[in-house]
Amino acid sequence: MQTYGNPNVTYDWYAGNSGTTNRSGKFIAAHAAHAGLMMFWAGAFTLFELARYDSSLPMGNQGLICLPHLAGLGIGGIENGVITEPYGCTVIAVLHLIFSGVLGAGGLLHSMKYEGDLGDYPEGSRPRKFDFEWDDPNRLTFILGHHLIFLGLGNIQFVEWARIHGIWDSAAGVTRQVQYNLDFGMIWNHQGDFLSINSLEDVMGGHAFLAFFTIIGGAFHIATKQFGEYTEFKGKGLLSAEAVLSYSLAGVAYMAFVAAFWCSTNTTIYPTELYGDVLKLQFDFAPYFIDTDSSLVGDTHTARAWLSNVHFYLGFFFLQGHLWHALRAMGFDFRRVGKAFENMENVKITAGN
Repeated sequence: MQTYGNPNVTYDWYAGNSGTTNRSGKFIAAHAAHAGLMMFWAGAFTLFELARYDSSLPMGNQGLICLPHLAGLGIGGIENGVITEPYGCTVIAVLHLIFSGVLGAGGLLHSMKYEGDLGDYPEGSRPRKFDFEWDDPNRLTFILGHHLIFLGLGNIQFVEWARIHGIWDSAAGVTRQVQYNLDFGMIWNHQGDFLSINSLEDVMGGHAFLAFFTIIGGAFHIATKQFGEYTEFKGKGLLSAEAVLSYSLAGVAYMAFVAAFWCSTNTTIYPTELYGDVLKLQFDFAPYFIDTDSSLVGDTHTARAWLSNVHFYLGFFFLQGHLWHALRAMGFDFRRVGKAFENMENVKITAGN
């Protein structure tokens, strides 16, 4: 973290990231607890939505978030965009609550019982393998490789779910099995126009390709180290906790913007019967998405409007966080901004006298 030359800097309690800066064990604890919170929200909110779900109204006009996603996966006995078997959604919700408890317990265990720094474990022990320093590219690339492999496995799970169980097909109006179309030409051509994809087979083909690509990439990062000398061209001097955080925020911002625009216009992945009609991009004080469904009454908004706008503005703030931490990683002292305003004020006072 940027310390502005103070080797004994301390942070306030609300500076959460600073507590894990040089303590890899606490970093794992924070990850586990964070995953537990996300699991708890998903489970609890699914139950909340089930309690207020009205099958006589269009699903997309009820302000729902979790249920449309579950319906899109073919969970809930979907017929004409209506959940007919809520038991499946209830099972998913309860499983998320159970897993949230397991992850939360793991976070507490790593935080209170295990070593705060994995480097304190004996040499050669398994926990020691995952100890890292933010400026050590070899160890970071080793950990990155494991992340990529798990992402690949997640893609495989999604592709196999669609192939064996089936997902909701808006065009056919049924939940059907989808075979992935692993056409590399199609995947290459969709790099620039992926928002217009209208084939579930192509969507699954893209995920199958990502599974292969990320697993191969993960194996590469685990097996290899930096080629040649670690020079300034490769980022030497910029690899730090601040820098890695800024890269992560940039990636999350990009995904949020993609999700916002995809959700606002695409009806293959976000069917109208589950999320409502497509949106219109409006420019006022700031850009935002508005509903085009004239049947909406009062302050009612479609699930598509909620998802698109929330993702868009979260992406905007994540992008600001990226710029903030990237500049700090490059050594920019933001205290200079305050001093500049103070100097301007002093100049005004002097000129007035």
